[in-house]
Amino acid sequence: MTITAHEIDLRYPVGKFDWDAPISESEYPKLIAAVAETPAALRSAVAGLSRDQLETAYRPGGWTVKQVVHHLPDSHLNAYTRFKLALTEDEPTIKPYDEAAWAELPDSQQVPIDVSLDLLTALHVRWVSLLRSMGAADFRRSLRHPEHARVLTLAQMLGLYAWHGRHHVSHITALRKREGW
Repeated sequence: MTITAHEIDLRYPVGKFDWDAPISESEYPKLIAAVAETPAALRSAVAGLSRDQLETAYRPGGWTVKQVVHHLPDSHLNAYTRFKLALTEDEPTIKPYDEAAWAELPDSQQVPIDVSLDLLTALHVRWVSLLRSMGAADFRRSLRHPEHARVLTLAQMLGLYAWHGRHHVSHITALRKREGW
């Protein structure tokens, strides 16, 4: 399947995450703030959408808005757990999960989005508290990610999840803009 430039823009509206971009200590507060802002940004992005709009794919072949909303707490629960593992174990190997399969499970199809919005909000209270308590040495701790075949520092993970929230919120806001919602 060939992906056009237009489809790439729809898939990565804020650009792809750069695994190799250096992340300095001075960036931690900004990245933590981005993680902290994700629940409110997501809530704002879906505010006032109808049932039909929530069932609209953000791009051809992509997830529906509803699936994107349910995906964020799924993903960020895993991230929070991965942070805690890396903070309490020496270079743990994390377990990847099949995001696409999770998005097709009944809870992602049938549960109202408010449940996931509330879950994301509560989760981020805990996660951001943890992130703000971490020192520079904590962000140098690492985990092994078999899906990416690399060892990642918690600084890289922080960068990834600051990007991840913006990435998915932008899927929804870009769709709203294109559709005039």
